[in-house]
Amino acid sequence: MARYRFYTADVFTDEVFGGNPLAVFPDARGLDSQRMQRIAREMNLSETVFVQPPSAAAFDRKLRIFTPANELPFAGHPTVGAACVLAATGEFGPETDTRQVVFEEGVGRVPVWIRRQQGRPAFAQFVIEHPPEFGPDPPPMPELASVLSLQPWDLADDTPEPKAISSGVPFLFIPVKNREALRRARVHHERWERLLSASWAPSLYVFTFDAERSDAQVRARMFAPGLGVPEDPATGSAAAALAGYLALMQRGRTGPMRWVIEQGCEMGRPSRIELEADLVAGFVATIRVGGTSVMVSEGWMNVN
Repeated sequence: MARYRFYTADVFTDEVFGGNPLAVFPDARGLDSQRMQRIAREMNLSETVFVQPPSAAAFDRKLRIFTPANELPFAGHPTVGAACVLAATGEFGPETDTRQVVFEEGVGRVPVWIRRQQGRPAFAQFVIEHPPEFGPDPPPMPELASVLSLQPWDLADDTPEPKAISSGVPFLFIPVKNREALRRARVHHERWERLLSASWAPSLYVFTFDAERSDAQVRARMFAPGLGVPEDPATGSAAAALAGYLALMQRGRTGPMRWVIEQGCEMGRPSRIELEADLVAGFVATIRVGGTSVMVSEGWMNVN
Protein backbone atom coordinates (compact mmCIF):
# COMPACT_ATOMS: atom_id res chain seq x y z
CA MET A 1 0.00 0.00 0.00
CA ALA A 2 1.32 3.44 -0.98
CA ARG A 3 0.58 6.77 0.68
CA TYR A 4 -0.09 9.93 -1.35
CA ARG A 5 -0.19 13.47 0.01
CA PHE A 6 -3.07 15.67 -1.07
CA TYR A 7 -4.23 19.23 -0.49
CA THR A 8 -7.64 20.80 -0.87
CA ALA A 9 -8.30 24.38 -1.88
CA ASP A 10 -11.33 26.52 -2.57
CA VAL A 11 -10.96 28.09 -6.00
CA PHE A 12 -12.38 31.32 -7.44
CA THR A 13 -12.89 32.72 -3.96
CA ASP A 14 -10.83 34.43 -1.28
CA GLU A 15 -12.80 32.85 1.59
CA VAL A 16 -12.69 29.30 2.93
CA PHE A 17 -15.90 27.36 2.20
CA GLY A 18 -16.68 29.50 -0.82
CA GLY A 19 -15.87 28.92 -4.47
CA ASN A 20 -15.27 25.48 -5.96
CA PRO A 21 -13.46 22.86 -3.81
CA LEU A 22 -10.53 21.07 -5.43
CA ALA A 23 -8.28 18.20 -4.40
CA VAL A 24 -4.65 18.27 -5.60
CA PHE A 25 -2.26 15.32 -5.43
CA PRO A 26 1.11 17.06 -5.98
CA ASP A 27 3.06 13.87 -6.73
CA ALA A 28 0.91 11.26 -8.47
CA ARG A 29 3.76 9.14 -9.80
CA GLY A 30 2.82 5.46 -9.59
CA LEU A 31 -0.91 6.00 -9.99
CA ASP A 32 -2.55 4.59 -13.11
CA SER A 33 -5.75 5.93 -14.70
CA GLN A 34 -7.97 3.42 -12.91
CA ARG A 35 -6.65 4.40 -9.47
CA MET A 36 -6.92 8.09 -10.28
CA GLN A 37 -10.56 7.63 -11.23
CA ARG A 38 -11.27 5.70 -8.02
CA ILE A 39 -9.61 8.42 -5.94
CA ALA A 40 -11.62 11.14 -7.70
CA ARG A 41 -14.78 9.20 -6.97
CA GLU A 42 -13.71 8.91 -3.32
CA MET A 43 -12.99 12.65 -3.04
CA ASN A 44 -16.38 13.29 -4.73
CA LEU A 45 -15.53 16.86 -5.73
CA SER A 46 -16.19 18.44 -9.12
CA GLU A 47 -12.57 17.68 -10.03
CA THR A 48 -9.45 16.14 -8.55
CA VAL A 49 -6.02 16.96 -10.02
CA PHE A 50 -3.10 14.53 -10.22
CA VAL A 51 0.28 16.16 -10.85
CA GLN A 52 2.95 14.23 -12.72
CA PRO A 53 6.34 14.99 -14.30
CA PRO A 54 5.95 16.52 -17.76
CA SER A 55 6.73 14.66 -20.97
CA ALA A 56 9.01 17.46 -22.26
CA ALA A 57 11.18 20.25 -20.88
CA ALA A 58 8.79 22.85 -22.33
CA PHE A 59 6.34 22.09 -19.50
CA ASP A 60 6.66 22.58 -15.75
CA ARG A 61 4.16 19.91 -14.70
CA LYS A 62 1.65 17.54 -16.26
CA LEU A 63 -1.92 17.70 -14.94
CA ARG A 64 -4.46 14.93 -15.19
CA ILE A 65 -7.95 16.04 -14.20
CA PHE A 66 -10.77 13.73 -13.15
CA THR A 67 -14.41 14.30 -12.25
CA PRO A 68 -16.13 11.58 -10.20
CA ALA A 69 -17.18 9.99 -13.51
CA ASN A 70 -14.35 10.45 -16.04
CA GLU A 71 -11.16 12.23 -17.08
CA LEU A 72 -11.19 15.69 -18.68
CA PRO A 73 -8.66 16.98 -21.22
CA PHE A 74 -8.76 20.41 -19.57
CA ALA A 75 -10.61 22.26 -16.82
CA GLY A 76 -10.32 25.78 -15.50
CA HIS A 77 -10.77 25.60 -11.74
CA PRO A 78 -8.27 22.69 -11.45
CA THR A 79 -5.74 24.64 -13.51
CA VAL A 80 -6.09 27.78 -11.38
CA GLY A 81 -6.23 25.86 -8.11
CA ALA A 82 -3.33 23.52 -8.88
CA ALA A 83 -1.14 26.50 -9.81
CA CYS A 84 -1.83 28.23 -6.49
CA VAL A 85 -1.42 25.05 -4.43
CA LEU A 86 1.86 24.05 -6.07
CA ALA A 87 3.24 27.57 -5.69
CA ALA A 88 2.14 27.77 -2.05
CA THR A 89 3.87 24.47 -1.21
CA GLY A 90 7.15 25.52 -2.84
CA GLU A 91 6.95 23.28 -5.91
CA PHE A 92 8.08 26.08 -8.22
CA GLY A 93 11.12 27.21 -6.25
CA PRO A 94 11.87 30.63 -4.71
CA GLU A 95 8.97 32.98 -4.15
CA THR A 96 8.44 35.82 -6.64
CA ASP A 97 5.65 38.39 -6.95
CA THR A 98 4.66 37.09 -10.40
CA ARG A 99 5.58 33.81 -12.03
CA GLN A 100 4.62 31.99 -15.20
CA VAL A 101 4.40 28.21 -15.40
CA VAL A 102 3.30 26.01 -18.27
CA PHE A 103 1.12 22.99 -17.62
CA GLU A 104 0.82 20.00 -19.90
CA GLU A 105 -2.85 19.01 -20.11
CA GLY A 106 -4.92 16.88 -22.43
CA VAL A 107 -5.45 19.86 -24.74
CA GLY A 108 -1.70 20.55 -24.85
CA ARG A 109 0.10 23.65 -23.60
CA VAL A 110 -1.63 25.76 -20.92
CA PRO A 111 0.36 28.81 -19.70
CA VAL A 112 -0.56 30.09 -16.24
CA TRP A 113 0.45 33.32 -14.50
CA ILE A 114 0.62 33.16 -10.69
CA ARG A 115 0.51 36.34 -8.63
CA ARG A 116 1.19 36.72 -4.91
CA GLN A 117 -1.28 38.65 -2.76
CA GLN A 118 -0.47 39.61 0.84
CA GLY A 119 2.62 37.43 0.79
CA ARG A 120 1.04 34.25 -0.58
CA PRO A 121 0.39 32.87 -4.08
CA ALA A 122 -3.34 33.44 -4.28
CA PHE A 123 -4.25 34.54 -7.82
CA ALA A 124 -3.70 32.51 -10.99
CA GLN A 125 -4.72 33.19 -14.57
CA PHE A 126 -4.51 30.68 -17.41
CA VAL A 127 -4.22 31.60 -21.06
CA ILE A 128 -5.90 29.95 -24.05
CA GLU A 129 -4.08 30.88 -27.22
CA HIS A 130 -6.62 29.69 -29.78
CA PRO A 131 -10.16 30.82 -30.60
CA PRO A 132 -13.19 28.98 -29.19
CA GLU A 133 -14.79 26.31 -31.35
CA PHE A 134 -18.49 26.45 -32.19
CA GLY A 135 -20.41 23.20 -32.38
CA PRO A 136 -23.68 22.11 -34.00
CA ASP A 137 -26.85 24.10 -33.39
CA PRO A 138 -28.71 22.93 -30.26
CA PRO A 139 -32.38 21.89 -30.10
CA PRO A 140 -35.03 24.64 -30.37
CA MET A 141 -35.40 27.00 -27.44
CA PRO A 142 -38.72 25.56 -26.18
CA GLU A 143 -37.08 22.14 -25.85
CA LEU A 144 -34.07 23.63 -24.06
CA ALA A 145 -36.41 25.42 -21.67
CA SER A 146 -38.12 22.11 -20.90
CA VAL A 147 -34.75 20.49 -20.15
CA LEU A 148 -34.21 23.21 -17.54
CA SER A 149 -37.74 22.90 -16.14
CA LEU A 150 -38.41 26.45 -17.38
CA GLN A 151 -40.92 28.05 -19.72
CA PRO A 152 -39.86 29.33 -23.17
CA TRP A 153 -40.42 32.92 -22.05
CA ASP A 154 -37.83 32.44 -19.29
CA LEU A 155 -35.09 32.29 -21.92
CA ALA A 156 -33.57 35.59 -23.06
CA ASP A 157 -34.84 36.90 -26.39
CA ASP A 158 -32.62 39.98 -26.68
CA THR A 159 -29.28 38.15 -26.98
CA PRO A 160 -27.84 35.62 -29.45
CA GLU A 161 -29.60 32.26 -29.38
CA PRO A 162 -28.13 29.37 -27.36
CA LYS A 163 -24.79 28.16 -28.72
CA ALA A 164 -22.58 25.11 -28.26
CA ILE A 165 -18.98 26.32 -27.73
CA SER A 166 -15.72 24.77 -26.56
CA SER A 167 -12.36 26.09 -25.41
CA GLY A 168 -11.15 22.61 -24.54
CA VAL A 169 -14.40 21.24 -23.09
CA PRO A 170 -17.75 21.84 -24.87
CA PHE A 171 -20.69 23.51 -23.14
CA LEU A 172 -24.16 24.52 -24.25
CA PHE A 173 -24.67 28.20 -23.41
CA ILE A 174 -28.28 29.12 -22.65
CA PRO A 175 -29.10 32.73 -21.71
CA VAL A 176 -32.10 33.37 -19.45
CA LYS A 177 -33.84 36.66 -18.75
CA ASN A 178 -32.98 37.28 -15.11
CA ARG A 179 -31.72 35.89 -11.79
CA GLU A 180 -35.19 34.69 -10.86
CA ALA A 181 -35.35 32.42 -13.92
CA LEU A 182 -31.79 31.27 -13.27
CA ARG A 183 -32.71 30.39 -9.68
CA ARG A 184 -35.61 28.22 -10.85
CA ALA A 185 -33.55 26.23 -13.37
CA ARG A 186 -33.50 22.48 -12.64
CA VAL A 187 -32.26 19.79 -15.00
CA HIS A 188 -35.08 17.46 -16.03
CA HIS A 189 -32.96 14.34 -16.39
CA GLU A 190 -35.30 12.37 -18.63
CA ARG A 191 -35.51 15.24 -21.13
CA TRP A 192 -31.76 15.88 -20.87
CA GLU A 193 -31.06 12.20 -21.55
CA ARG A 194 -33.32 12.22 -24.60
CA LEU A 195 -32.25 15.56 -26.11
CA LEU A 196 -28.69 16.28 -25.01
CA SER A 197 -26.87 13.36 -23.40
CA ALA A 198 -25.33 12.21 -26.71
CA SER A 199 -24.84 15.70 -28.15
CA TRP A 200 -21.59 17.54 -28.87
CA ALA A 201 -22.14 19.75 -25.78
CA PRO A 202 -24.16 17.89 -23.13
CA SER A 203 -23.10 20.15 -20.21
CA LEU A 204 -25.39 23.14 -19.64
CA TYR A 205 -24.13 26.63 -18.85
CA VAL A 206 -27.15 28.76 -17.96
CA PHE A 207 -26.51 32.46 -17.47
CA THR A 208 -28.00 35.92 -17.28
CA PHE A 209 -26.71 39.46 -17.55
CA ASP A 210 -28.77 40.30 -14.45
CA ALA A 211 -25.82 39.95 -12.06
CA GLU A 212 -26.19 40.72 -8.36
CA ARG A 213 -22.76 42.13 -7.50
CA SER A 214 -22.00 45.63 -8.73
CA ASP A 215 -18.65 44.53 -10.18
CA ALA A 216 -20.08 41.53 -12.09
CA GLN A 217 -21.65 41.45 -15.53
CA VAL A 218 -22.73 37.78 -15.73
CA ARG A 219 -24.35 35.37 -13.28
CA ALA A 220 -24.20 31.69 -14.17
CA ARG A 221 -24.94 28.10 -13.18
CA MET A 222 -23.42 24.98 -14.74
CA PHE A 223 -24.98 21.51 -14.82
CA ALA A 224 -22.98 18.50 -16.05
CA PRO A 225 -24.98 15.28 -15.47
CA GLY A 226 -22.79 13.35 -17.89
CA LEU A 227 -19.66 14.15 -15.88
CA GLY A 228 -21.14 13.17 -12.53
CA VAL A 229 -21.42 16.85 -11.52
CA PRO A 230 -25.06 17.78 -10.79
CA GLU A 231 -24.04 21.44 -10.42
CA ASP A 232 -20.63 23.12 -10.38
CA PRO A 233 -19.88 26.11 -8.12
CA ALA A 234 -17.35 27.64 -10.56
CA THR A 235 -16.38 26.51 -14.06
CA GLY A 236 -13.28 28.11 -15.56
CA SER A 237 -13.35 26.12 -18.79
CA ALA A 238 -16.93 27.24 -19.40
CA ALA A 239 -15.99 30.84 -18.62
CA ALA A 240 -13.29 30.60 -21.29
CA ALA A 241 -15.75 29.31 -23.88
CA LEU A 242 -18.27 31.99 -22.84
CA ALA A 243 -15.89 34.50 -24.41
CA GLY A 244 -16.95 33.12 -27.79
CA TYR A 245 -20.61 33.83 -27.02
CA LEU A 246 -19.93 37.28 -25.59
CA ALA A 247 -17.87 38.21 -28.65
CA LEU A 248 -21.01 37.78 -30.77
CA MET A 249 -22.44 40.81 -28.97
CA GLN A 250 -19.48 43.11 -29.66
CA ARG A 251 -20.33 43.95 -33.30
CA GLY A 252 -16.91 43.54 -34.82
CA ARG A 253 -14.98 45.23 -32.04
CA THR A 254 -11.18 45.02 -31.86
CA GLY A 255 -9.35 45.23 -28.54
CA PRO A 256 -9.35 43.78 -25.03
CA MET A 257 -12.59 43.00 -23.20
CA ARG A 258 -13.14 42.07 -19.56
CA TRP A 259 -16.04 40.52 -17.66
CA VAL A 260 -16.60 39.29 -14.10
CA ILE A 261 -18.77 36.19 -13.66
CA GLU A 262 -20.53 35.25 -10.45
CA GLN A 263 -21.38 31.57 -10.07
CA GLY A 264 -22.23 29.13 -7.29
CA CYS A 265 -24.46 31.60 -5.43
CA GLU A 266 -27.53 29.35 -5.59
CA MET A 267 -25.41 26.55 -4.04
CA GLY A 268 -24.19 28.66 -1.14
CA ARG A 269 -20.65 28.69 -2.59
CA PRO A 270 -20.29 32.11 -4.23
CA SER A 271 -17.49 32.29 -6.79
CA ARG A 272 -15.91 35.14 -8.73
CA ILE A 273 -14.29 34.41 -12.11
CA GLU A 274 -12.40 37.04 -14.07
CA LEU A 275 -12.61 36.63 -17.86
CA GLU A 276 -10.59 38.58 -20.42
CA ALA A 277 -10.55 38.25 -24.19
CA ASP A 278 -8.62 39.97 -26.97
CA LEU A 279 -10.90 40.56 -29.94
CA VAL A 280 -9.90 41.14 -33.55
CA ALA A 281 -12.79 42.33 -35.72
CA GLY A 282 -15.23 40.64 -33.35
CA PHE A 283 -13.40 37.31 -33.24
CA VAL A 284 -11.67 35.98 -30.14
CA ALA A 285 -7.89 35.74 -30.50
CA THR A 286 -6.76 35.07 -26.91
CA ILE A 287 -8.65 34.19 -23.72
CA ARG A 288 -7.52 34.64 -20.11
CA VAL A 289 -9.40 33.29 -17.09
CA GLY A 290 -8.30 33.93 -13.53
CA GLY A 291 -9.27 34.02 -9.90
CA THR A 292 -8.13 33.63 -6.34
CA SER A 293 -7.73 30.43 -4.31
CA VAL A 294 -7.40 29.63 -0.62
CA MET A 295 -5.80 26.56 0.93
CA VAL A 296 -8.18 24.54 3.10
CA SER A 297 -6.64 21.23 4.17
CA GLU A 298 -3.88 18.69 3.64
CA GLY A 299 -3.64 14.99 4.34
CA TRP A 300 -2.58 11.54 3.19
CA MET A 301 -4.47 8.85 1.35
CA ASN A 302 -3.66 5.14 1.44
CA VAL A 303 -3.94 3.60 -2.02
CA ASN A 304 -3.76 -0.09 -2.83
